[in-house]
Amino acid sequence: MKAVLALEDGLVFEGRSVGGEGEACGELVFNTSMTGYQEILTDPSYAGQIVTMTYPLIGNYGVNEEDVESRRPFCRGFVMHECCFEPSNWRATQSLPDYLSANHIVAIDGIDTRKITKHLRERGAMKSVISTQEFDHGALVAKAKASTGMAGCDFVQEVSVREAYTWNPGVNGKYNVVALDYGIKLNILRLLEEAGCSVTVVPSTATVEEIEALQPDGLFLSNGPGDPAALSYLYPTLQTLVPKLPVFGICLGHQVLAHALGGSTYKLKFGHRGGNQPVLNSQTGAVEISSQNHGFAVDPDSFDSNEVEITHINLNDGSVEGLRHKKHPVFSVQHHPESSPGPHDSRYLFEEFTKLMDAAKA
Repeated sequence: MKAVLALEDGLVFEGRSVGGEGEACGELVFNTSMTGYQEILTDPSYAGQIVTMTYPLIGNYGVNEEDVESRRPFCRGFVMHECCFEPSNWRATQSLPDYLSANHIVAIDGIDTRKITKHLRERGAMKSVISTQEFDHGALVAKAKASTGMAGCDFVQEVSVREAYTWNPGVNGKYNVVALDYGIKLNILRLLEEAGCSVTVVPSTATVEEIEALQPDGLFLSNGPGDPAALSYLYPTLQTLVPKLPVFGICLGHQVLAHALGGSTYKLKFGHRGGNQPVLNSQTGAVEISSQNHGFAVDPDSFDSNEVEITHINLNDGSVEGLRHKKHPVFSVQHHPESSPGPHDSRYLFEEFTKLMDAAKA
């Protein structure tokens, strides 16, 4: 079946439908990871976006029930140069096209993904539409232009849980952690458990009273989608809890924390998405290769330098990759130390969180 991808600036690609039927609008972005497409599809941080994979062959090892990062795929659409219909891997239980169809994700292949990537790097991430039912180029470009962009949008309520739950209830960890779900990835929960934590996941809108009733030793702020500046209703809870608890934030959690601490964020031209981003740890001098997925960044000049310091810097563009509070046991990073997919250089941060909880208990 034919499919068409149209960008808001008039660029149009024709290809083959390899997923669900229909039409999907979203911000078109690219990811440079060579593997990990299933984790990318199920990362809630991609809500509202159409993802282009830069690696040319996607789907060759299929899909399984174990490598998911949330309850379902949250991206709007998926773009590939070539999609594999016959996977070859002993763990595979389904082909990628069957998985995309079953989850109603509109997808297209036969596309020059190198051209898309170069175009987005030059022009910036932009609104787009994939369709298997409308093939008129002008009509599709108009739909892309009329669709909602990422700036100013709150997608957290689309991905966050509605009710609190205990992750792996049989675990009796040394630390009792409450995780605010802005779009949390499952490997974060696995690694918190591995670090000795019992974790209760609560909705993004959980109140201070609801969180304190769980008697946490620490508070975790998860990754998630959308514009952190549109989430002002989340800041007051953190402003109340920061002086009381050790806090660790990742990705959107890092950005929301930055706003709660008096900082601000801005939209990157095309974002950072992939498994090979170099980050300088300014406290140790070490360079860490990191997994990343974000389209916004923290403004380093927006903080009171007596309260907050920058701890990590992206070596590609100098943007902020981490911060810590100078007076409270609070820190966050923009990149993904849970690395699913990606390198493991930053996984020590989970142990850093437990050290802060140990010190708070002492």
